[in-house]
Amino acid sequence: MDLTVVTYIAYLLVSVGLTIWVARTLSRNGRVFLSDVLSGNEKLADAVNHLLVVGFYLVNLGFVALYLSEDHSVFDVRGILEALSVKLGVVLLVLGVMHLGNFFALNKMRRRGATPHGQVPLPGGLPGTPNPLLPPAAGGPGRAHPFTPPTAQA
Repeated sequence: MDLTVVTYIAYLLVSVGLTIWVARTLSRNGRVFLSDVLSGNEKLADAVNHLLVVGFYLVNLGFVALYLSEDHSVFDVRGILEALSVKLGVVLLVLGVMHLGNFFALNKMRRRGATPHGQVPLPGGLPGTPNPLLPPAAGGPGRAHPFTPPTAQA
């Protein structure tokens, strides 16, 4: 058997195995985080968790398949190890970037859900609190800030 084919088989076995292991680990441990992000809605957390795992598999296994081909033939064991180290290193970096991307997106959802009525927090704090980044309200403390939307008058 050609050593390039041996390299392909070893790459596929290790890459698919790593992808499955990472997906299961993230699914198992991420469920608690998802439940917190989704305000304790367990059924929704399970559904979102499953969809994230499916997307994770599709993206990572698609990348593994696209990255399969080797630019040159492999003639010895050293060539096998060198080709595998480069390919597996790139796959591990992609798995890590995918994990961080998911984590940042979920953390953003978590922070948004922590504010009242799903409002995005202002740089100065929660809505309704003074924003230290804006200049003081014109006309003294009794007047609204020019950027504050008008309220109904009594």
